[in-house]
Amino acid sequence: MISKSTDPAILFDLDGTLVDTAYRHVSAWAAALRDAGILVPEWKVHRRIGMSGRSLVRQLAREHGLRSSRIDIGQLEKTHDTVFNESISTIQPLPGAEKLLQYLTKHRVGWAIATTGGRQQARKLLGALRISAKAVLVTGDDVAKAKPSPDVFVIAAKRLKAPVEQCVIVGDSVWDMLAAGRRRALSVGLLSGGYSQAELEQAGAFRVYTDPADMLEHIEDLGLG
Repeated sequence: MISKSTDPAILFDLDGTLVDTAYRHVSAWAAALRDAGILVPEWKVHRRIGMSGRSLVRQLAREHGLRSSRIDIGQLEKTHDTVFNESISTIQPLPGAEKLLQYLTKHRVGWAIATTGGRQQARKLLGALRISAKAVLVTGDDVAKAKPSPDVFVIAAKRLKAPVEQCVIVGDSVWDMLAAGRRRALSVGLLSGGYSQAELEQAGAFRVYTDPADMLEHIEDLGLG
C-alpha cells in the first residue's frame, strides 16, 4: 500500500516476521544438507536463516572445511524448497500479523513486504495472511543480492515512492537489521525468528518486540497512530 500520510513507510520481512516459518526453514535446510551428505548441527543452520540460501551454504561449508565449489547449491535449494513446501499449507501467521497490517492500511500508512525467498513461495505464504493481492511484494527473484544486502528493501521503498532512509524496516533476524543499517533506515526487531533482543539490538534494532501483536500494542513508539 502506498502511503497517503506523513508517517514513515513500513517494510516487512516475511518469514519469521509475519508468518511462523523460521524453524520450518531450519528443518528444510537441515534435511537438504543431510541429503547431500553434509552433516551440520541444526543450531548452526538457524544462525543463518534470513540470508540467501547460497550465502547460508557457503558459510556452513567454510566453517566445516568443505569446498563450496564442489557443492551443488542449486540442488540444495531445490531440495530445501521441496521439503519446505510439503508443510506450507499448515503454516500460520504470527500473532497480530493480520491486525498490524490492517491497522496500517486503515491509517493510510504505506507498507510493503520484502523477502529473500522466491516469489512463488512468498505468494503461497501470503495466502495465510489474507491480504490484498495488490500489496507491494519484493522477493529474492527481483534482486541480484539477497540479505544482508539492502536491495530488496530499496526496491520496496521505491515502489512505495518513499526514500528508504525514511522507512522503518521490520524483521526477525540480524540480517534484516544489518541491511537496514547499510541504508540508514530505522530497524525494528521481532523475537519470533529466534534471535535474542541483545543480538538484534547489537545489529542495529532501535526497538525490539516479541511479535507483530506486541509491535501493534506499542505502535506509538514508532511515531505512528
